Amino acid sequence: MSNDIHTEVAIIGGGVQGAGIAQAAAAAGYDSCIFERATWAAGTSQRSSKLIHGGLRYLETAQFSLVFHSLRERAQLLRNAPELVRPVPFYIPIYKNTSRRPWQIRAGLTLYYLLSGGGPLGHFRKLKKEEWHNLDGLDTNGLQAVFQYWDGQTDDRLLTEAVVDSAAQLGAQTFTGWELLEAKKNEDGYSLTFNTAEGERRCHCKSLVNATGPWVNQTSQRIENAAMTEEIELVRGSHIVVDKRLGRGVYYMEAPSDRRAVFAMPWGEHTLVGTTEIIHRDGPDNIAPSNDEITYLQGTLSHFFPGEKPALIDAWAGLRVLPRSDDSANKRLRDTFLMCDDENSPKILSVYGGKLTAYRHTAERVLGLLSKRLGPRTPRADTRRTPLAPRQ
Repeated sequence: MSNDIHTEVAIIGGGVQGAGIAQAAAAAGYDSCIFERATWAAGTSQRSSKLIHGGLRYLETAQFSLVFHSLRERAQLLRNAPELVRPVPFYIPIYKNTSRRPWQIRAGLTLYYLLSGGGPLGHFRKLKKEEWHNLDGLDTNGLQAVFQYWDGQTDDRLLTEAVVDSAAQLGAQTFTGWELLEAKKNEDGYSLTFNTAEGERRCHCKSLVNATGPWVNQTSQRIENAAMTEEIELVRGSHIVVDKRLGRGVYYMEAPSDRRAVFAMPWGEHTLVGTTEIIHRDGPDNIAPSNDEITYLQGTLSHFFPGEKPALIDAWAGLRVLPRSDDSANKRLRDTFLMCDDENSPKILSVYGGKLTAYRHTAERVLGLLSKRLGPRTPRADTRRTPLAPRQ
């Protein structure tokens, strides 16, 4: 057809991972297109905890590489996207019954500092006791210590849109309202058929990237000879917004019922509390917080800020893609893994998992594989230094 699209790299999925890959491909000099069936960040990329962080708690499971790269990406985002990502103080209260002792928190924060490469954002301190009364009504009964460190916060949807806009400025073609119907393998790569508001449209690409997040295996079923694995589980992370204002920063709380990490953080004039980790048995299109999850998050907040029962304003849930395992969800590896048909010349590559903070690093890994098939190009930009700005 005369209106068929021809490109080198086609990316399916308009979340932050797909957007980052489109940006990286365009910056590296490749012709690229990104297709989203709904709107940018319509799925998990607007249902996260809104944090740009290294993953302090991942140190306990020895995920040092993930933390190292996430901290590097945190620094770059703070530099490249100052209107979208801002540093915020985090507070870790330690009580008599807290499972981790002050020396363990100090050791973890010291390692966090070292992995960050130092700098002002790597600094942490132990608050003086006379400062405790300024912590937004935090319960001081049984409180033994409070540590303060730094990480970042963002609006995940706005950040994703900014990355899409950057990809477009670098030459990528961007399409919303395009749903993949099928992808047929051919000698040159893949021929894709989409359903759009104007009817069926086609795209021909040399390399195809499936970056559809929780829908990754469903999408793979529409792709001929797709590289996929069924050894994953979808883990639901729910959040609530309540009518309470936090003036000091983000609180890193240990839920009394199961000792999981739960964050309470400023979100506009209100407070965002998250997250849960529940195996999600339904499909990715059917997702909402359960009443038990809402009660769990409300109870954790009330435990640390007693005497308050702030009204529930909103609640949502997102899905993580984690390797299938007998371990509890909070102990599993959180790094992104890539599946492709041929590591030496991939026509199809699927992205499993992905952290908001590390989207650009994931995109670099994807481009490292795709370039083996596509060959080198003259780069247009370096995404490590490419500014990101919110839409006007």
